[in-house]
Order: sequence, then C-alpha cells, then structure tokens
Amino acid sequence: MAETTTGRRERKKARTRQALTDAAVRLFTERGFDNVGVREVAEAADVSLSTLFKHFPSKEALVFDLDADIEDALVAAVRDRAPGQPALHALRDHMVHTRTVVRTDDPTFVLVESTPALRDYARRMWSRHETALAAALAEATGLAPDAPAVTGLARFALEAPGIARVSEDPARTMRDLFALLEHGWAATPLARQGDRPGRDE
Repeated sequence: MAETTTGRRERKKARTRQALTDAAVRLFTERGFDNVGVREVAEAADVSLSTLFKHFPSKEALVFDLDADIEDALVAAVRDRAPGQPALHALRDHMVHTRTVVRTDDPTFVLVESTPALRDYARRMWSRHETALAAALAEATGLAPDAPAVTGLARFALEAPGIARVSEDPARTMRDLFALLEHGWAATPLARQGDRPGRDE
C-alpha cells in the first residue's frame, strides 16, 4: 500500500513539474523571458508560488527539467561502454549522438538560443557535470578523481559541444575536437603544416 502511495505521489510531482515547464516555455516564448514573472508561470500551471519553488529553485531552472538525467547519461556513457572501448571514444560517441543535433523545431531550444540569460544558465548547468564526469573517467582509467589529467579531460570534453554546435558540421567538429583531446595538437593538420612564426621571431 505504501509503495502504491509513493508511486502516486511521484507521478503527481512529475505532472506538476511538467505543467510548470510547459507553462514557462509557452509564456517565455510568447512574451519573452524577461517579461514574464514566476508568479505568472505558477498561475498558468494552476499551482501556488511556493509549490513552484519546491520544484524549481529559480526562474531559469523552469526551462531545464532534465539536468539530472543528462548527468546520469554522461556517466553511463563512460561506465557502461562496450568491452574494450576506450572511455574517451565512448564519451565522444555519446556527445555526437546527444549534443550535435540542432533542434530548430524545438521551442525550448529556440527559446534558450535566443535568450542570453538562459544561454548563460545552460552553460553553467552543463559545467556542473564536470565533477561527476571526472569521477567516471577516474574510475575508468585508474587515476585519482582530482588528477589534472582527469579533471582537465572532463572540463575540455564538456566545452566541446558549445564549439561544435555553432559549426557548419557539428558532428564532424565534435569528432575533430575529441581527436585533439586524444592525440594532441601535434596530430592536427595545422600542426603538420607548421605553425606560423610569432611576431618576435
């Protein structure tokens, strides 16, 4: 009986979160992020303001409901990789499949891309996954979670989607960036052509 009650409670919470997110995206899209207050979002979703803040700590958070799922997927890409597959390759493939599709028909994507405050918030939220990803990479490589090689790899890997997304071929750019992480500058075509002399040479 308790299990049934718990399941019903969780489903109700999920419905409330979804109603708030849907209302927020609709209102922000119609009127602009800066022109809508959280109280209006709560009213549109037919919940109290206190209920809204129980589910979402800030106005920006209303648009990003799947942050925990994204982090879990990043970690799983490394931990649950195929036998013999290098951790970096597994992470690269996950990033290519999940972070390079330009969803121009998705109202949330369009809203975030057109709103500086939401773009900045998205970047901060994405960067928060660094610790969890570094821990997964440490486990995969046998290095300490705070080893510079692990924390650096996690940080640079998380920067790759932002660069790839604005390129003409995001998937190819993502692969090129991970090749740079794996092989270093010396293996890139530009390095093989020779660097230009510096001003003081």
